[in-house]
Amino acid sequence: MRLLAEMLKDEEDRESLEDLNRQLHRLQRELTLVRLEKLMSGEHDAGNAIVSINAGAGGTEAQDWAEMLLRMYLRWAEKRGWKTEIIDILPMDEGGLKSVVFTVSGDHAFGNLRSESGIHRLVRISPFDAGNRRHTSFASVYVCPEIDDSIEIEIQDSDLRIDTYRASGAGGQHVNKTDSAVRITHLPTGIVVQCQNERSQHKNRAMAMKILKARIYEKELEERRREQEKIENSKMDIAWGSQIRSYILHPYQLVKDHRTEYETSNVNQVLDGGLDPFVEAYLLQQMQQNLPR
Repeated sequence: MRLLAEMLKDEEDRESLEDLNRQLHRLQRELTLVRLEKLMSGEHDAGNAIVSINAGAGGTEAQDWAEMLLRMYLRWAEKRGWKTEIIDILPMDEGGLKSVVFTVSGDHAFGNLRSESGIHRLVRISPFDAGNRRHTSFASVYVCPEIDDSIEIEIQDSDLRIDTYRASGAGGQHVNKTDSAVRITHLPTGIVVQCQNERSQHKNRAMAMKILKARIYEKELEERRREQEKIENSKMDIAWGSQIRSYILHPYQLVKDHRTEYETSNVNQVLDGGLDPFVEAYLLQQMQQNLPR
């Protein structure tokens, strides 16, 4: 390849050289994806994911940040060839999102997205501040696997509180005249899920139950992991667990992952869905931590 590139450069064949560069970038991309998939050995890594984004305190500023994160993940999914579907969304009249839940379907979607769970911090000059002051905003991202129907999760009807309400959307979109949206509260755990994507109450209830099942399963796994850590007297540093990554737009540009220390100054590329280097750094770190000592 290098010899061919040098020959094309000497011949000043710009068109062929550009075509060769495109092929090299495509090959590099495919190799990166193969490498990432080889690092995913978790039980549900190869399957689909359910992602929740919630704006932190800070009003419009934090809500705008939540919407920026949604766009980032949707763009990333698009580049990976994954299918996404927004299940529940709460847009705010003044702009941005209070919360959103969406599914990501595709090869190793959960294995990639599980690295994104945690608090994401944004530092920038606020577009909503007439004084052009710097603001810090927070949003939480929670990722759980879409559980296969073959996995048994026992849920008692008596443990559920089911509420119905009218669906709402930005600008009056998808608003029904009937109470088709469904909210389900799992009383023993306090987990609340809701779905308003479908016009049928029955379909919304089925999707909400699917999300509830996934969250209960993930909660059980998390409790098992914590118990195992206690048994092994693990000293994992969870101090930064609530703030996994910072996106700084002012006074300089930097995106830094506080778990892996991976960073880049190309903030725009990251916000446009360029998350692969962060995912790879996280997976490599997890692999090294799990190696026998």
